[in-house]
Amino acid sequence: MFLMKINEFYDKATLWILDKGPSFLLGVTVLIVGFWLIKMLSRYMSAHMVRKEIDPSLTPFLLSLTITVLRVLLIIAGMQIIGIQMTVFAALIGALGVAAGLALSGTLQNFASGVLILLLKPFHVGDNILAQGQEGTVTAIKIFYTVITTFDNRKVVVPNSKLSNEVIINISASGSRRLDIELKFTNAIDFNEVKKIIDDVLDNAVNTLKSPERRIGISSIESDGYKVMVNVWINAHGFIDTKMTIQEKIMESLKSSGLKLPGM
Repeated sequence: MFLMKINEFYDKATLWILDKGPSFLLGVTVLIVGFWLIKMLSRYMSAHMVRKEIDPSLTPFLLSLTITVLRVLLIIAGMQIIGIQMTVFAALIGALGVAAGLALSGTLQNFASGVLILLLKPFHVGDNILAQGQEGTVTAIKIFYTVITTFDNRKVVVPNSKLSNEVIINISASGSRRLDIELKFTNAIDFNEVKKIIDDVLDNAVNTLKSPERRIGISSIESDGYKVMVNVWINAHGFIDTKMTIQEKIMESLKSSGLKLPGM
């Protein structure tokens, strides 16, 4: 009786091996080769991202996400080849994915926007930007949000979805900005004298640029006088400080030369 059961088990095992063995071996082989290929792909992607100078804060995340997705797909494919039915499991994963997507729609939107910002780089850490009514320096770009430190030292956290869907003014991207100053004088004051004083101030000012060439001219003529417009290019960083310094020097030079603005 015992020998009969052993023979019966042996026959069933033999049939199972002959029936399922090739699929099992093929599935295991696919898994082994697949994991090796994914490992090689990970090394290639890492080196490629370094060459493309992709943001260091984004590289580990993209690698981890890509490798994890490929491994999950590989395991599912291997189980299918072996003969394990994945219909119920796949349906469960799909349902959980839909539920998670609906619950985290806002968070996922911020995440996708963060990836786009880090890849497309409309601004960098250290740039001065104007966005969402906030003007300041970008101090950090995260996956879900961007940190802006305003010029009065307030820390503003802006969701990345707001930055990717709204207008962003990158004030310092070009490296220079034009400073516009308008002054009014009476008709009794000679324009050439005014122009010489302003030229002297700008020649000695710090952070002003020689190119593009500055302009000093009469912007409008009125019944009680005329207005002088000054256009001078300066470094984008330190714009406010330079503006205040230049205006102060112009006022001092005008006073010391005996020229007065209306109302002074």
